[in-house]
Amino acid sequence: VQLQASGGGLVQPGGSLKLSCAASGFTADYYAIDWFRQAPGKEREGVSCMYVSDGTTYYADSMKGRFTISRDNAKNTVYLQMKCLKPEDTAVYYCATVFLIRTNPDCLGAENMDYWGKGTQVTVSS
Repeated sequence: VQLQASGGGLVQPGGSLKLSCAASGFTADYYAIDWFRQAPGKEREGVSCMYVSDGTTYYADSMKGRFTISRDNAKNTVYLQMKCLKPEDTAVYYCATVFLIRTNPDCLGAENMDYWGKGTQVTVSS
């Protein structure tokens, strides 16, 4: 199983970035792709998740309205569109996957993920 996160970079406050998570090396009927982030000196936190099989999505409260998770099934890729970025969004962003038997009523925590990709750095600064 491989997860490749990309799309990070330097952006000014108020700007936008679109991250990609390309998944490969597995086939599954039920799985989720989750985005997490970790800022320097802070704990890893959940950002958003998508239950790919049925498209159900969830967001952390601080990301609602600014971040949008989407998918391209043909490319086995999940995207995280980030708008109105703030300096406090600066972090390394990771995607991870967990294999499931059903959709859950929220994202599962980092401890439940089965596989992780390498992170991509997002820096929001003027």
